[in-house]
Amino acid sequence: MLLLNSNGSEDLLGNSSDTGLGNVEQILVPILDLLILTLGVGGHTMVMMILCGRRRHIGQSPQSSMTGTGTDVLLLALSAADLLLLSMLPFHTVAIAMQRWPFGDFMCRLVSFLGSACSSASAFTLAMLAASRYLTVVRPARAFGLLSPRRVSIAAVLLWVPACCLATPQLVFRFVGTPRGPPDGLACFAFPSHRDQLIYGLFHFLVAFLLPLVTIAVAYGSIYMFLWGRQHTGRAPQVERYQSKVTQTSAMLVLAFTLCWLPSYGLTLALLVDESLAATGASPRYGPFSVFARLMAISSTVMNPILYVLMSQKFRQDLLRLFKRRGQRASVAVAMVAA
Repeated sequence: MLLLNSNGSEDLLGNSSDTGLGNVEQILVPILDLLILTLGVGGHTMVMMILCGRRRHIGQSPQSSMTGTGTDVLLLALSAADLLLLSMLPFHTVAIAMQRWPFGDFMCRLVSFLGSACSSASAFTLAMLAASRYLTVVRPARAFGLLSPRRVSIAAVLLWVPACCLATPQLVFRFVGTPRGPPDGLACFAFPSHRDQLIYGLFHFLVAFLLPLVTIAVAYGSIYMFLWGRQHTGRAPQVERYQSKVTQTSAMLVLAFTLCWLPSYGLTLALLVDESLAATGASPRYGPFSVFARLMAISSTVMNPILYVLMSQKFRQDLLRLFKRRGQRASVAVAMVAA
């Protein structure tokens, strides 16, 4: 993927052959990256505080334990993956601003590995979230036995195993090299062989994007068919309407993830298929679309908190309570200092 070079199809710089565009990138990209980093870290920190608070005060009923905490665990896992992904962003921002990779060979490998692992883990977690919503809505009796908080937590951790395995080639084959032209500094490259890079890029696309997307589409398609059938037979009690609302929120998370990463994957596949675009062995020149694709990919890390606020009334209430508690604590601290 273009954001953190996780599939090995491009070097880090992603600058243009046009000097004007390169200068715009050096100014505009750091500004946008700083904005996204601020919004993402702040948003996900609040999300994790709210979700952890829910887990501490969750009701003791089996229904709330199953549907509330299990889903919250997966949302926590998504926020953790996004925060780790955001922690890699400053390395790329600096490299784009300097038009070279200044952090050495080890960081080239590590940053690429973590970028790939985090993005893959996010996709796998979204697929698991869709599967859990399917079980909760369509097969609640089975979900009661499978979706306990402990089991969901273990599954969320285990999802990082295939994600890290998929990212391991980044750790092994990444290297820092000198691009084609004198104006370019050192760049963080992937596979020296176009054939190896093509195989890995396609495999990454299929496993970390297409397969989760198909899983998600099947799960939510089945959910909507089930809810549609229940509504048209007049059997749609309040709990099912609540499940429908929660399912819509989850589906929007998936849609946002897909739309944000689709330009990057599309550009990646185009670069992999057409060797003449110089996606390997030298500094590639993408043009303005690469800036757009990168911005969309980075924006995926800040979309989830925004969607929570826009689509979940319960989350808005939790957010207001969080601000009230922090305001009360600040007032108490000020009063103690004044005294």
